[in-house]
Amino acid sequence: MSLSRTVLHRSAILVLALLMFLSMAPARSQQVAIPDTPAGHVLAAWLEAFNSADRARIAAYRETYEPTTTGQPLDALMSFRTQTGGFDLLSIEKNEPLHIEFIVKERGSDTRALGKFEVTAGEHPQATSTGLRAFTPGSGSPSYSIDAAARDQAIAGAIGKLNEYYVFPEAAKKMEQDLRRRQKRGEYDAVTDGDKFATLMTTQLQEVSHDKHLRVNFMPGRIPDVPAGGPPQPSAQQLADQRRNMERNNCGFRKVELLEGNVGYVKFNMFAPADLCSGTAAAAMNFVANADAIILDLRDNGGGSPDMVAFIASYLFDKPTHLNSLWNRKTDVTQQWWTLPVVSGKRMPATPVFVLTSSRTFSGVEEFTYDLKNQKRAVIVGEVTGGGAHLVRGERISDHFMMGVPFARAINPVSKTNWEGVGVTPDVKVEAAEALKTAHVAAVTALLDKATDPDRKASLNRALDAAKSGAN
Repeated sequence: MSLSRTVLHRSAILVLALLMFLSMAPARSQQVAIPDTPAGHVLAAWLEAFNSADRARIAAYRETYEPTTTGQPLDALMSFRTQTGGFDLLSIEKNEPLHIEFIVKERGSDTRALGKFEVTAGEHPQATSTGLRAFTPGSGSPSYSIDAAARDQAIAGAIGKLNEYYVFPEAAKKMEQDLRRRQKRGEYDAVTDGDKFATLMTTQLQEVSHDKHLRVNFMPGRIPDVPAGGPPQPSAQQLADQRRNMERNNCGFRKVELLEGNVGYVKFNMFAPADLCSGTAAAAMNFVANADAIILDLRDNGGGSPDMVAFIASYLFDKPTHLNSLWNRKTDVTQQWWTLPVVSGKRMPATPVFVLTSSRTFSGVEEFTYDLKNQKRAVIVGEVTGGGAHLVRGERISDHFMMGVPFARAINPVSKTNWEGVGVTPDVKVEAAEALKTAHVAAVTALLDKATDPDRKASLNRALDAAKSGAN
């Protein structure tokens, strides 16, 4: 189960979402009885596991109670636990044997969220549907329920934003026609759950566009209107809160170490904004600056800021290198992204680089992978990536729905195209779980082939045995 949260970047959805999540009145601590029902049992198990902050207990909960739901990778879930500090249950809003809705408050902030579980019947219930959505007091009574007017407003708003911004105008028209046709046939008439309606719209829009960045999100409280002059600039307090959340999450960096054979290993799960996290990224890259080969583990990385993509890539080149361009449909302006002229620490232009990928590798991290592959600067090891090459802006489409609208597309200076819909194909295809071992063996083997000193050869042979055994 995951809370719909947004990191502040440069688009409207990020500002609006942050406004919704912050400046909430403190809640009094209270004890709330959890119903003795199948849904209540799942809620109790989730709270106990999540609040424990114990990785094994959270993994066991997911295996027992949510084996069929699509959730965050465990690393991302643990990061979310660190950000929130856990949850306090404030109230039960709806109580049925197989359906429960409730309000919780983050222990690490004043953020509240409306949650729900739909579960199976029987002695061992399992969640078939989950939701956790932040809301702000004063935005009306939070609820997952929607009516015909709310559905119509969301459809009209989505069509308007697609026609205004979507990166392929012809595809926007096709999506409009599909939505109108389904609406006329009454396909949406029985959908009264906002979360399910958002998921349904997302699925249908992606079926037409084949664009995985295109998503509709539901908010249980009313979303503030966008002021005539555009979304307000974040306050100093909001920026401080964002920085604090990034620091709690260590800017997505999870592990930096030296593997056997003097092979540097860096695992990071997001490309965080460079203006907030360049120091952390520089520290990670400087740690492996004297390694003989580097493995960058991006298997659980969901993307992020083009600024950070360029920042990290700059450590791997010694000459100005054009990495990528982004073309904006509405403005018809193309922005180029190059390596930086100066980095903090040592560049590693000749150090062999291996990038690990999975099917979860998506968006901005795909750009990084695609850039390095086309520049012949890294060996890609793992699975074909997710296939999202568009830049997204958040747009309010109704009182309770927002949509991520892809408004710009990547153009690689070498291939003259991008990875949209097809992903980045690895140089060495293996299952994600085997990617680290495979890359480590490949890195040590390459170093051994070039070694001439007998002592170094002996050391590398030992390292190769360790790499083959998976003893990292």
